[in-house]
Amino acid sequence: MIIVPVKEGENIEKALKKFKRKFEKTGAIRELRARKTYEKPSVTRRLAKMKAIYVNHLRLEEEEM
Repeated sequence: MIIVPVKEGENIEKALKKFKRKFEKTGAIRELRARKTYEKPSVTRRLAKMKAIYVNHLRLEEEEM
C-alpha cells in the first residue's frame, strides 16, 4: 500500500504527483504488462543484450564529448 503524507496547505496536484512517482517506482504497471503475454527466455536475453549495447554506445558517445 502506498502512503503519501500530505502537509497542511499542500496542493493536491503536488500530492498526486508524489503518488504517481511512488507508484511508478514500484513497477506494478511494468510487471502487469510483462505478465500479459509470454516471452521466451531467449527473446528476453536478446532484448537485454541489445539494451546493454545501446546503453554502452551512449556512454561511449558521452565520454567522447
